[in-house]
Amino acid sequence: MKDLSPRPGDLEPIETASRDEIAALQLDRLKWSLAHAYENVPMYRDRFDAAGVHPDDVTSLADLAKFPFTVKQDLRDHYPFGLFAVPREQIVRVHGSSGTTGKPTVVGYTQKDIDNWAELVARSMRASGTRAGDIVHVAYGYGLFTGGLGAHYGAERLGCTVIPVSGGMTPRQVMLIRDFAPSTIMVTPSYMLNILDEFRREGIDPRETSLQVGIFGAEPWTNAMRAEVEQAFDMHAVDIYGLSEIMGPGVANECVETKDGLHIWEDHFYPEVIDPETGEVLPDGELGELVFTTLTKEGLPMIRYRTRDLTRLMPGTARSMRRMEKITGRSDDMIILRGVNVFPTQVEELLLATEGLAPHFQIELFRVGRMDAMRVHCECLPHLAGAEARGAAAKLLAKKIKDTVGISAEISVADPGGVARSEGKAQRVVDNRPKE
Repeated sequence: MKDLSPRPGDLEPIETASRDEIAALQLDRLKWSLAHAYENVPMYRDRFDAAGVHPDDVTSLADLAKFPFTVKQDLRDHYPFGLFAVPREQIVRVHGSSGTTGKPTVVGYTQKDIDNWAELVARSMRASGTRAGDIVHVAYGYGLFTGGLGAHYGAERLGCTVIPVSGGMTPRQVMLIRDFAPSTIMVTPSYMLNILDEFRREGIDPRETSLQVGIFGAEPWTNAMRAEVEQAFDMHAVDIYGLSEIMGPGVANECVETKDGLHIWEDHFYPEVIDPETGEVLPDGELGELVFTTLTKEGLPMIRYRTRDLTRLMPGTARSMRRMEKITGRSDDMIILRGVNVFPTQVEELLLATEGLAPHFQIELFRVGRMDAMRVHCECLPHLAGAEARGAAAKLLAKKIKDTVGISAEISVADPGGVARSEGKAQRVVDNRPKE
């Protein structure tokens, strides 16, 4: 793989500022954000008053822990525009994510918010090894989902040539990668595996493409998947993190020279990690639920938003800003099976380490009598044709899950292509248990 480490002068001054400088900037911006939310969003005013806290009370970053949390249900309860902190006429764009009732959770951006977002995605892409003048293939979905347009505007801000392919039509994705010769692809990791499968179906060596960087986000993925993609394409695979409630992609990003966790762009977002049960703020280094407070958002400030993503905070390395560990799962979609906590990423790591099995999978939860059970649907690689070999691979994966996770799982090994593909976020868990 090509060395894509930053050159002298590539980094913004804030990326290498001292921790004291970063903290001072954060405190100044935190005071503004709390006041902005309190003065312009009735929900925050009511919540702060009920908790007996006021933005003027903040004299240190630690004081933020006195303020109440915001959760996704708050956006649903105030659908569509009830949490906007500026007049609707000043909102230049609306995005949304899918909701449980069929209506999206709505987020809004002022022009300054859009400009900041583009700058942070550009910063993230530069940290990934992409440079001005590169061709960028954007295979994230466009529309209300923040991925496609977030990546698009960031790539343009960086000075790249953008190919706005969006998701789907996988053979065309392969054709355009070969014909347009992009150096960077931005896509969900699960869909990148679909693209890899298509290369192999067409008999094309993916290592002969122009791709040098893959910027993967929108769903958890493992270092084992990173190794598979990097080996298959001879390219760097780098993690980008974001969520629509906070901004979209570009809240945090790995640096290509270290790939040791995602640096949070702390000049715009203040992170905390809390105990998911008690809400207590945990020290850096301890695993818990990630919480974000926006420091510069005008249209939709978010105060102590509970992401439900599980991670830990770590000191900076390639940048001064703190890192977050790759997301290991979510506190709200974690599988609890017979008292054992199971994350899809655990199954993915074990699957990728099992000879003869492809990286595509789906977990099915069902019930046998009164007992919950788990079945892993996966597929074999083309060379694993015989029933005996498939049975041995299934037995090996079941043993690994039992030894590592602590539960018994049925394994169903289908023919190549037998697991349903996703053109966006993969649906990793299907719950077929009877509803109580």
